[in-house]
Formats: sequence, structure tokens, C-alpha cells
Amino acid sequence: MKKVIVIPARLDSSRLPKKVLLDLKGKTVIQRVYEQCLKVSNIDAVYIATDSLEIKDICDTFTSNVMLTESTHQSGTDRIGEAVAFIDCDIVINVQGDEPFIEPSLIEELVNSFENSEISMASAMSRINDVKDLQNSNVVKVTVDDQKNALYFSRSLIPFPRDFKELITSGKVLEKHVFYRHIGIYGYWKDFLVSYVNMKQSYLEKVEKLEQLRALENGFKIKMIEAKSSLIGIDTQEDYEEALKKYE
Repeated sequence: MKKVIVIPARLDSSRLPKKVLLDLKGKTVIQRVYEQCLKVSNIDAVYIATDSLEIKDICDTFTSNVMLTESTHQSGTDRIGEAVAFIDCDIVINVQGDEPFIEPSLIEELVNSFENSEISMASAMSRINDVKDLQNSNVVKVTVDDQKNALYFSRSLIPFPRDFKELITSGKVLEKHVFYRHIGIYGYWKDFLVSYVNMKQSYLEKVEKLEQLRALENGFKIKMIEAKSSLIGIDTQEDYEEALKKYE
């Protein structure tokens, strides 16, 4: 089986414009992501898919695997769906262009999950250890069943303890309950991805602005892999400032 990573990248992020081109100690965020992906041992190739000539020109300086896509896509998955039509592969891994600290070992584990041919789609999560993240809508939460299949993703806290206020006041909410944050990485069989991007945007997807909800609303399971540590994704100026500290 041929396995590839495709990194979707767009210029006009609503919360932090041009975030993939921000500098992280001499290299752009997107280059940092690309170089992390190159460390993955069980992947055959890494590509970048973008609708921006500015991004393409910069990425062309460190790789020839840059694909220019249409600008009308509603999500990174839709952008990748266009790109993989021209790539010979069986398994596609979608690594978000704003995850410069993505762990190669996590991607390898995600790839290995497809040894189970019944899986259509997989993603990743990590345990929330900071109370501030619980009510931060930029931190996407996920809840899972006993087999680690996603039940729902939300920008709100899920599950929501009925005694949440008391637990927050006492400082015991993370002692009493386990919460997970979603990590921006996905895996798909190519055939599933092609059908997935042809599905209409779903209601919950549009409400939460979370593309993975399209799969759940259409009755597909998403297998969740638990990361050993939390990762810093860059969605806001605060995230970027936190990322810069990693290079001090």
C-alpha cells in the first residue's frame, strides 16, 4: 500500500491571517510542519496543497511537491480531495498546516491504524490538563466510546458535568473528569476520501465550523488515536507567541 501525507494550507485564516507563513526561528510554520512530516518512517511521500500563489512560491523553495488547488474549498479536507486525484496512493494522511510540533510517532500510529481495513477515517486527541482549555472555543473537544470511536466534536465542553461550577471553584474538575482535545490530523482510505468530499457540507459541520462532523453526520466512524502529550497548534496570536517560546 502506498501512503502519503498531504498538508492543506490557505492564506486567509480568519483568526490569524497568513499564519502558515509566520516565522518560527528562520523557517515558516508550513516548512516546520513539512519537515516534521518528512521524519515519518512509514510514509512514501509528503505534499502541500494550497490555493495561494504566495504560499506556493515560498514552499517551492524547500520542496517540489506543492500542488495548486481551487480557491473555493470549504475545508482542508476538500482541498486534499482535489489534490489526491493526481496522486497514486491508498492511504492519505491530512496534517494541518498550523501544527509545527506534530509528532512523527503520532502520524506513524495513525497510519498503522489502517491495518484494520474496517476503518474509514482516523484522527487524534490528547488529554486536557489545563483548566483554561476547557472553556476555550479554539480548543476543540472530542468525546469517544469504549472502542475510542468519536461520538462528537465541539468547541464547547463535552461532556459537560452538571456540577461544573462547583468543580471549577474547588479546582477539582480535572481530577474528577477526563476531557480530550482534538489534534488536527486525519487519515483516510483514498476511496473514502473521494466519496467524503463529494458529500454536502453537513448542518453541524457548518454550525461548529468543524469539517470532521460531516463524517459523523453521514454515519461513518472516526477512530481516535490518543497522543502521549499535548501539541501546540497555531490558531491565534497567543498560540503563535507560545510556539515562539519553544524555540528560545
